[in-house]
Formats: sequence, structure tokens, C-alpha cells
Amino acid sequence: MIKEYKPLHSFPLKTGSSFVRPVQALPEHVKLSDPAISVMTDLNKVSVVAVRAKTSMDKANAKMIRYGVRLLLVLDDNDQVAGLLTATDVLGEKPMRYLQNMGGTHADIMVRDIMTTQRELEALRIEDVRNAQVGQIVASLKKSHRQHALVVAEGADGKQAVCGLFSITQIARQLGAQVQNFELAHTFAEIEAVIARG
Repeated sequence: MIKEYKPLHSFPLKTGSSFVRPVQALPEHVKLSDPAISVMTDLNKVSVVAVRAKTSMDKANAKMIRYGVRLLLVLDDNDQVAGLLTATDVLGEKPMRYLQNMGGTHADIMVRDIMTTQRELEALRIEDVRNAQVGQIVASLKKSHRQHALVVAEGADGKQAVCGLFSITQIARQLGAQVQNFELAHTFAEIEAVIARG
């Protein structure tokens, strides 16, 4: 005998409806000796915000603002990582240098013109990150002179997939530093001031 199931009552979707995005709850306060994973944005729990290399820089910047992020993963036409675009790339010297070399206007600049390309990117292995401490991530970012680090998992076939991100400004906040300025040297100075205070 097949059981009869009563259908649920449905309602019209309201204009202006949004949708829920996954949120990862990172600890508010960490120490340098805490597990590195406690400061990593886990892409298994949070959707990465991505952009195509052919997108205009202005649209990419608007997307960063809309999503409240300072980094976009740049994808090629096959949804593979082509590079990274950071707020520093957009707001720093790169656009001006591009215009001086290539001419045109600000509106002509595409993501591919100012992004950090895949060939320039280095990544940390998730196996190493799982056994690391926050202090090691800070040291790695400082050594590479970068605000962000990618974390990759490698499949049995040797292919890599980006599975996490580190942001020095996020780590600084979790360490208790007052990040007012997103300049890299200033952020590291803030972290060192927190460490000195104990």
C-alpha cells in the first residue's frame, strides 16, 4: 500500500528576494600558537567570490564591494584558476601603470590586465596547514610579501584544487590588531604591536 503524502502549501516568491550564502564562523580571538585552520577561510564551507579575466576592472571592484571581500579568484573559460585580483591591484599603482603603457581610459582596464596570474601564484598545501600554527601563516605571508595565501588540496591524479584562503587583515583582526590601513607593511606592524603587548 502506497502512503498518501499531503503537498505543502506554496507561496509566490516576493520581488527582491535574496538567497542564503554559506557563512563560516571563525573564532573572534586567536593566538599565534593556535591552529592555522582557525584563521583559514575554508572553501568547503564558504563560497569563493570569483570573476572572469575578461571582466572590466570597475565591475570586479563593484563585486568586491558588494560581497565585502578584498580578493576575487579569477577564472578562465573552463572554470580553472587564471589568477587573483585583490583590492590592492584595483586601488594601487597597477591601473595607472597599465594606462601609461597601453593608453586608453580607466573604463578600458580588464581584470586580466592587472591581476596576479596563475603563473605568479604560490600555494600552501592543506596537509601542511592542518599541522601548522597561526604564527607560521603570518611568517609565510610576511616572507612572500603578500596579503593573501591560497591553500590547495591535491587529488590522486596530481591536480590541485584551491580549498582555502588566508588573509593577513583577517588574521590581524582575529589576533586583536586594529587594522585601519590595508597597506601590507602597516598590517604586519599592527600584528607585531599586538605580539609585543603580549
